[in-house]
Amino acid sequence: MRARTPLAAAIAASVLSLTLTACGSDSDAASSEGATVGIAMPTKVSQRWIDDGNNMVNELKEYGYESKLRYADNDPKTQVAQIESMIDQGVDALVIASVDGRSLTDVLKKAAAANIPVIAYDRLILGTPDVDYYATFDNAQVGELQATYIAEHLGLVNGTAKTPLNIELFAGSPDDNNARFFWDGSMRVLKPYIDDKELVVKSGETEFKKVTTLRWDGATAQKRMTRVLGSTYANSRVDAVLSPYDGMSIGIINALKKQGYGTATKPLPIVTGQDAETPSVQSIKDGEQSQTIYKDTRDLALVAASMVNAVLHHRKPMINDTTSYDNGKKVVPAYLIKPVSVDKGNYKDVLIDSGYIDANDLK
Repeated sequence: MRARTPLAAAIAASVLSLTLTACGSDSDAASSEGATVGIAMPTKVSQRWIDDGNNMVNELKEYGYESKLRYADNDPKTQVAQIESMIDQGVDALVIASVDGRSLTDVLKKAAAANIPVIAYDRLILGTPDVDYYATFDNAQVGELQATYIAEHLGLVNGTAKTPLNIELFAGSPDDNNARFFWDGSMRVLKPYIDDKELVVKSGETEFKKVTTLRWDGATAQKRMTRVLGSTYANSRVDAVLSPYDGMSIGIINALKKQGYGTATKPLPIVTGQDAETPSVQSIKDGEQSQTIYKDTRDLALVAASMVNAVLHHRKPMINDTTSYDNGKKVVPAYLIKPVSVDKGNYKDVLIDSGYIDANDLK
């Protein structure tokens, strides 16, 4: 069983306060009794999203709520149809991790007309006023942690690096608002080194729109890394790769190994990642992927479920950010959870000892 975290304690306190406040209001209690929550998740391709869905169901069950959990196979049209179906079935609230943050405007108008509150889960829903709250991580800090890891382990921070050093840059899916936050956070750290020519992007691909990876797809990232290596690095080596997501990192490493990296004479570059997925943690243990960002999705489900519980009792949920997440129609109030940088030196303490990953799942 996971130890009680400060976040869990804070949410428990807010729930207790909510309960005490609601004791005098029978209508609030009645409005949430036997409620059903629709959960729209993007894909089952990533174990991370399977865990997110299961965690949400379990957290909502703790509040006494039923769930309808749907996965969209990374298809925006499928997700819209699933959400519309859940609205027609009379769900009392929606929790949505969007496939495409801009594809939900019309269906969320229907949710608003039915007085169904909407919680954006991890990915901000864009271009609509019909989203009430946002549960996520500090996404800019994710990018900062990835870039800082690169800068520190290349020796740029302490001045021991033999510059110039070569780096290639990857970004996430252009239809996921988080991708821009990750990118902006990482560039705040890396751009000064690039501007000073301590870091060189030999491919010349430095603009966000040039380095995005649709649907965060590992095979797409591998294909691009293969192209860049073949066209740019015939007579030189890449020293670091900024990868925003573990699934992409695995593809990038596959491309590097096919070009001879990963030997004693040609070691792999620093490769970052995100989500602490088991294959990447195994890769870190094996000395291939360098780092990942741990975002405890159990905490994310905890926050999102507490938001649902609050809004179903007609109360404001616990939030800690009211300025960062402008979706083009409104600034969405959010609760941001802090991410953690993980590498070979701390993965046991952070991931295994916390119960996030079972040690038996690693070889």
